[in-house]
Amino acid sequence: MNQQTGKYIIVFGAFIVVVGAIVYFFGNKLHWLGRLPGDIRIEKENFRFYFPLTTMILFSVLLTLIINLVRRLL
Repeated sequence: MNQQTGKYIIVFGAFIVVVGAIVYFFGNKLHWLGRLPGDIRIEKENFRFYFPLTTMILFSVLLTLIINLVRRLL
């Protein structure tokens, strides 16, 4: 392992801490997350299917932006 790998691990750990703090303190205000238009939800008597398509796309875009920002700063 080299120094660059250590930097990435530290940044990733800090990111997890920030996300954890947001969920801990603002979890009750994020109830809309996972219920966006485009998320697929099928509910029947004995069957539930849930596929958060729009939420996954939103997370993917945000994560890509964050990773690109971190790579430019490091």
